[in-house]
Amino acid sequence: MNDSDSTLGEQFQFAMGEFEASFPKSYRYAKNHMWATPSPDQSAASGSDQCVWRFGLSAYAVRLLQDVYFLDWIVDPGTPLSVRKTIGSIESKKAESDLFSPIAGELVAINGDAMDEPSVINASPYIDGWLIEIRGNTSEENLLSSDVYAEHLNEAWEVAQRTIKGQANH
Repeated sequence: MNDSDSTLGEQFQFAMGEFEASFPKSYRYAKNHMWATPSPDQSAASGSDQCVWRFGLSAYAVRLLQDVYFLDWIVDPGTPLSVRKTIGSIESKKAESDLFSPIAGELVAINGDAMDEPSVINASPYIDGWLIEIRGNTSEENLLSSDVYAEHLNEAWEVAQRTIKGQANH
């Protein structure tokens, strides 16, 4: 991954075995390992109770998936979304998985560049590899601070390790 440290600001690190993943501290995170930040076109600090949130896969998700090569969306911009609504799917070297809406709101944009060349998610998950934009509440309770997400990563990594070890034993 080559997202610039200077572009992303202060980051926290999380060790995934021998691999260390970096996460922008200023971003928020969903438990489904998507990051969130206000879209560059609109700021959550504008005083409105609505914000356009930009979402992508966190470094944790990208590392576990390895080599994303296909994205498919089953929703179009303008679609109202509920939390955990199936919105598409992703395929990679390691897995095929459904993608779920991290928040309730309205889908306003899909990153066409990532659709055309999904490998951008591997190279630049926090900048060029963003996936979708959703108009939702500025104080979205389903989005975790970086500190709370770091705690969630510890739990998720333990589960991932058990799953990986279980698959290796079969």
